[in-house]
Amino acid sequence: MAEKSFPLNKEQLEKIASEYGTPFYLYDEKAIRDNMARFTKAFSIFPEFREYFAVKAMPNPYMLKILAECGCGADCSSLPELVLSEKAGIKGEYVMFTSNETPSHEYKYAFERNNIINLDDITHISYLEKNLGKLPELICFRYNPGSLKKGGVNAIIGKPEEAKYGLTREQIFEAYKICKEKGCKRFGLHTMVASNELNPDSFVETARILFELAVELKQKLDINLEFIDMGGGLGIPYKSDQKAVDYDEVAKKMRVEYDRLIVPNGIDPLRICWECGRPITGPYGWLVTRAIHEKHIYKEYIGVDASMADLMRPGMYGAYRHVSIAGKENESATETYDVVGSLCENCDKFAVDRKLPKIDIGDLIIIHDAGAHGRAMGFNYNAKLRCGELLLRTDGSVKQIRRRETIEDYFATIDFSGLDSF
Repeated sequence: MAEKSFPLNKEQLEKIASEYGTPFYLYDEKAIRDNMARFTKAFSIFPEFREYFAVKAMPNPYMLKILAECGCGADCSSLPELVLSEKAGIKGEYVMFTSNETPSHEYKYAFERNNIINLDDITHISYLEKNLGKLPELICFRYNPGSLKKGGVNAIIGKPEEAKYGLTREQIFEAYKICKEKGCKRFGLHTMVASNELNPDSFVETARILFELAVELKQKLDINLEFIDMGGGLGIPYKSDQKAVDYDEVAKKMRVEYDRLIVPNGIDPLRICWECGRPITGPYGWLVTRAIHEKHIYKEYIGVDASMADLMRPGMYGAYRHVSIAGKENESATETYDVVGSLCENCDKFAVDRKLPKIDIGDLIIIHDAGAHGRAMGFNYNAKLRCGELLLRTDGSVKQIRRRETIEDYFATIDFSGLDSF
C-alpha cells in the first residue's frame, strides 16, 4: 500500500500560500535526496552504476544541481535541456543526449561538449558524420526490440513495434558494424520500452534482452559495450492500493541475469544505467491550489485556481492523482466532487466523482505525486499563466526556484510595435 503524505501542516502551508500565492508546485528536497540514495544503493550491486535523470520530467536547474550532488547525470532530448544541465554543473559524459528527429546544430552542441550521443536511427550515422565532419569516439544506439519485448507493455508507450523510437534488431548489428569500421572505439546500448510500469519483472525481462544482445555483439562483431542504459519507465503508485517498485528486488533479479550472461562471456565489468525521472522526483512534489468556486448542477463541482495548463496529465490522459485537503486529512470523505480548473475544456478536471471531505471555499487542495511531468508539461492555452515552483529545503526553509509567469512573459515573444500600421 502506498501511503500518501504531505510534509507540511495546514498552518505552515497557509503561510507559504500567503507569501507566494496559489497555485504553486512544492518539492521536498530531503525526500528526493533520500530516495536517490536508496535508488543508488540498490543498483550499486553492479560494478558501476549511473542514473541519468530525465530532464524532461523536471527541467529546473536547482533540482538538477541537487541530483548532480547525489551523483546523477542528465538525460537530455533537446538543446535547452543540454544547456540546463550544463548550467547545473552536469557536463561531459554525465550527459546522455537521447533525441530523435534532431536538428544538426543540437548534435553539434552535444558533440562539442563531449556528451554521449545516443542515436535513434541507423540513418543518423551518415547524418551525424555529414554535419559534424566525423563520428564521435563513443557512440550509443537506442534499440527497439519489437515483438521480442512481451511483458510490461502498457498504453503510454504502447507496443515497441508500433513506437517511432529506436533501431530494429537487424539494424543494430549493421549500425555497430558501420561505426566500428568508421573508427568509433567505445560503445553503449540503450532502450526505452516502458512508462510508469510497476511490475518489477518487466525490467528484468528488458535487462535479459539487452544482456543477450550484448553477448551477440561481442561474439559477432567483437564489440565490447561500456554500458547498457535501461532507459526509464519505473512507475510510481499513484493510487493508494498500488505497491511501489522495490528497487532492491529489480536490482537483484537483474544481477542474476548479469551473472548468467555478462560475466561468463567476458563483458564484465559493464556499467548499468537508468534514465528515470518519475520515480526519482514524482512522489515528492505536489501542486497546491485553492478552492475558489463551487457549482451545484447535475454534479457537485469544486473550482480551483489551478488548471490543466498547470498539470495536464489528469485531463489529457485521465491520469489519477490523489487529492487531499489541508487540515482535513483525517476527516471522513462524505462528499463526491469533480475538482476542476478554469480552462475552456471540459476535460480540465483534476478529479472526477472523487469521494472527499466537505470542501469549503478558501480551502487549500493538495494534488499529490506531481513532482515529475507536472510543471514541465504546462502550457499557455487560453492565455493561462503557468504557476511557479517552490523547494522545501532540508532545513525547513522554502526557496522559490521558478517564479509564476506574468502577462509580460506571455506577451514577450510578440512584437506589438507594428500593430497599428498592420
